[in-house]
Formats: sequence, C-alpha cells, structure tokens
Amino acid sequence: MDIVERTQNHITVFSISGRLDSSSSQEFDKRIVLAMGNGVRNIVVDCQKLDYITSAGLRVIVKTAKKLSPENGKIILCSMADYVKEVFEIAGFDAFLPIVPTIEEALEMAGR
Repeated sequence: MDIVERTQNHITVFSISGRLDSSSSQEFDKRIVLAMGNGVRNIVVDCQKLDYITSAGLRVIVKTAKKLSPENGKIILCSMADYVKEVFEIAGFDAFLPIVPTIEEALEMAGR
C-alpha cells in the first residue's frame, strides 16, 4: 500500500493505492492519528487506486469517523471502484459514511 497525504483548503486528503488490509491498516491509522493530533478535522480518503480493503481497513475508517464526529469533523470517501464500494454497502457503512463519486465533490462536502 502507498499513502500520499496532502492538504487543500484545511482539508487533509489521503490518496491510497494498493491494498488496505491487516498489514497496511496500522500505517494508515498512524498517519490519520498524527494528522488529527495536528488539528486536522476534515479528511478525504481518495480511493481511486485502492484495489482491496479488509475489515482491518474498514475499522480504521470507522474509528476515524467516530473520533471526528464529536469534534464537528468529518471523513469523506471518494472515487471508489464498484467492488470496493460494495464492501462498504454490504457492511452497512455507507449509511453513515459519505461516499461520493469524485474528489471534487468530496472536497466541497468537507469544506461545508
């Protein structure tokens, strides 16, 4: 897995490529915790190059959403392949995690 992190208009964007599984989710979690420790409250996860996600990767995203919520923060997922989006839908996470088609929509939503 490769993670590219950038900030745009006070929104931190994590672009993930490869597999988000038990061996890589810890690194992603560390990066998010570090960003939140630095005051980040709005996060976009660009999943355009995400090939695969397991329950370990889902846990990191759900945990982040729970931590951000009381602080009026948000995590928004975007640009998912259909087979990755299906994992979120089967788990029922799409009911409380915003998933949008493009990074532009995600940035707009995070900026509100």
